[in-house]
Formats: sequence, structure tokens, C-alpha cells
Amino acid sequence: MRITGLESIPARVAYKHVEVNSLIRRGGITDTIVKLTTDDGLVGWGECTRAADAGGIDSAVKAMAPLVIGRDPWDKEAIRRDIYAQGLWGFQPMTGNFAFAGIDMALWDLCGKACGQPLYRMFGGALRDEVDYFYYLEQGGEGEVEAQASDGVARGYTVFYLKVGIDAPAEEGMLDALRRTIGPNAKIRIDANQAWTLPEAKRRLTRWHEAYDLDFVEAPVPVDPVENLIDLKSQISTPLCVNEGLWREADAYRVIKARCGDYLCYSPFWVGSLARFNALNWAAHLEGWQVCKHTHGELGLAAAAGQHLMLAAPNTCDGNQQTAQFMAADILTRPIPIIEGPKWGRIDGPGLGVDVDEDKLMARHEDHLRGGGFTTYGDGTDD
Repeated sequence: MRITGLESIPARVAYKHVEVNSLIRRGGITDTIVKLTTDDGLVGWGECTRAADAGGIDSAVKAMAPLVIGRDPWDKEAIRRDIYAQGLWGFQPMTGNFAFAGIDMALWDLCGKACGQPLYRMFGGALRDEVDYFYYLEQGGEGEVEAQASDGVARGYTVFYLKVGIDAPAEEGMLDALRRTIGPNAKIRIDANQAWTLPEAKRRLTRWHEAYDLDFVEAPVPVDPVENLIDLKSQISTPLCVNEGLWREADAYRVIKARCGDYLCYSPFWVGSLARFNALNWAAHLEGWQVCKHTHGELGLAAAAGQHLMLAAPNTCDGNQQTAQFMAADILTRPIPIIEGPKWGRIDGPGLGVDVDEDKLMARHEDHLRGGGFTTYGDGTDD
């Protein structure tokens, strides 16, 4: 089996509402879809996430193509080595990771289809029958938060996630409304995206943890240097989740060994491949960490790949991240389960186990050609 073709297809999908946190305002995503074809007629699909510029990821995938075409998909580690060494993507590691992760996903999809097995079995098999995902709350007034929380409770969610670090008094009102609505047993997680200083984080989390029984706080302070989180962990009761700072494989390992938190929130995109994500999950397990799958905003391909890896991870927590609930569209033939609720079971089709609707994909690609990528600044709706 040899790869005979690589297509890079940017796809633009709007959110149902603007995503707001202390860093960005974003009305949707543009992810680059990778299509690999082989000489025996198989098709493998992958999805690249974006960071600052969707066009840069598309360009990177195209630049990597000559080191992929003609290769055996089972030689994915050799392909990666050559891309980062001969292609010099080791000098642009984060762009390289975000781009190659989509190629890597498509390579695994091909291999799974070739041997007739779902991805989770190729990573050691499922350690659970289903994975739990969070309810991602939109910021708003107390009444709006109550309505969203009531919707989440009715649909069976037990983990609720709120961005903070923008307006503390308003956020306290949201947290009041949230805890009041979901009751004492459901979990509240907050994410400050590194917005607070150490004294601010200590003061706020001491008060909020007592008042709202926070399950964890994600990225309360800057992760560099890592001693920031180590100091904070020793001074508060709120469990800490690390997200920023897991930029590359070596960075993730540094954080894991530092034991500067309780939860890792990252994905194959951060470390460049499904295999590296899986290996680091096992390393984190030995150091006492739980893993929460991260999302940059994703379509169904990336969501399915993450589902396979979380089925197989030894330390998967509940409330993994997803944006399916507020995506206005997708590119798959069937909707994924977490559009409607918090649970997703085993995917038993070969490879990724999901099918791309190429008409939908091309419609989303045409949207990208017309509108470009969503910015992460401004009012969140500008293109």
C-alpha cells in the first residue's frame, strides 16, 4: 500500500454563538481537512486544527506533501521524522504539529481501514465503554446561564464549563446562577486562560472554591515558568488543570514530570501525533495525572480521533472538551453523539469509524473561499 495523493481542503464552519474568553472572540473555525488516497483505492481522512492563521496550516500541509506521497502509511513515524528533519518543520514545531497531526490522523485512518480495525484497538483496546463530555456554557447574564444550565441538566450533563478571567463580578453572578441551577453534585470547571496574577488567583480561587465547590480551574496563571503553578498548587484547595504550556512533546513531558497540577488538558494537535498523545497519557498516568481531551474547536473527524484515544487512555476523566453542541454544521454523513448529549460509546467501524460527506465538505470549503477564516479578535463575527 502506497500513498498516491494528498489533498488539503480548508473548511469553514460557523458557531451558533460567538465563543468568548480572556484571549479571543471567535464566531467559528476553519480547519484544514486532509485526504490521503492509496494505490489500492483506500481513502484516509484527517483534520488539522488552526492557531493564529488557518492559511498557514493549509500551506504547511501542502509543503509536507512531497515527503508523504509515495510512502507506506504504516511507516508514519519515518514519515514524521523526515518531515521534521528534512522538511525543517522542527524549526517551526507548533505549526508543524498542528499541520502534521491532520496528516498523521489520515495515516492512522488508512491503517485501520487496511486491517479492518478501529483506532482504539490499535492503541491497546478500550479501557471503558464510553467517554463523558462537558457542557460548554456561553457567557451571559444570570438568567441566560440558568437557561443553559437547565438545558444541560435535562440532557444528562454532569460537568459544566465556564470561561472566566474577564469580569470577576459578572463571573461570580454566573457561578451563583450555575450552582443554583445544577445542584450540589454536578461539577463546575472554570478556565481563566492564564489571565490572573498569582495573588489574584489565590484570592479568587480561595473564595470561589468555598462558595461554588469548583471541580478544577484551568490555566489560572501563566504556565511559564512552571513554578507559577507549583506555587499556586501549594496554596489553594482547587484542583489545577494545565492546558497552555503543553506545546510540544518535550514541553508536555516537562509539565508531567513537574507535577504542577492534577489534570492535563491537551490533544494530539499539541504534540503532533496520535501516538505521542497516547504515550504521554501513559506517562502522565504514572505521575498521577488525569487527562481531559482539549479542543480548539473541531469538526467530527478530530472529535472521532479524540474519542478513540480517550477510550484507550488509562487516565481519562469525565467532562472532556467538545464544541459539537454549538457547531452550526459538520462534514460527516452522520451526526456524532455528543451533539445532543454527554456520552459517546465505542466506535467500531475501521479506522476513524466515521465517514466524510464530500458534498458537505466542499460546501464548507466554498464557504472558506468566500469568507476566509474566522478571526480571533474584533467582535467575533468578522471574517
